[in-house]
Amino acid sequence: MVGFTVRREDELVSTASEDARRRLLRARDLMDRGYARPLDVDELARVAVMARSHFIREFKRVFAETPYRYLQRRRVERAMFLLRHGTDTVTEVCGKVGFTSLGTFSRTFTAIVGLAPTAYREAATETVQTAPTSFAMRWSRPAGYSRPRVPDNHKPHEEPPGAPSGHLDQGPG
Repeated sequence: MVGFTVRREDELVSTASEDARRRLLRARDLMDRGYARPLDVDELARVAVMARSHFIREFKRVFAETPYRYLQRRRVERAMFLLRHGTDTVTEVCGKVGFTSLGTFSRTFTAIVGLAPTAYREAATETVQTAPTSFAMRWSRPAGYSRPRVPDNHKPHEEPPGAPSGHLDQGPG
């Protein structure tokens, strides 16, 4: 068939769809590499060679979260690593992962992880790692704004409001 590639035996995917997914992956890779610097939707849409609104819609359809949420989760994931293994203060970690406001960082971190950054660091230093690092990293990776993996004695926090349009770093708060 012309214009189609076989992905699995029973599923045909158009080459245009595959191309769009590759372009979305380029934008997501930019977020993965440049999470610590200011990024905006227009820049990401240009990388994906899509109109701004189409990029947001397609990113959410393909990756099941908005570009803003993905970037916030990626920043928090990196902050978790720095808090577990580094000696930087919470304020220094906040700046290193791309947040410009300590309040926004703490609120976002708590919403995703279920613990405040300082409490997370304390809990992480008390935890003895019994699994290989690759398994521990996969388990501790934040899954998004859904139910956090925290001990029963901690109450989950509310999900922050949705992302504003425009600059990805101008999140809630």
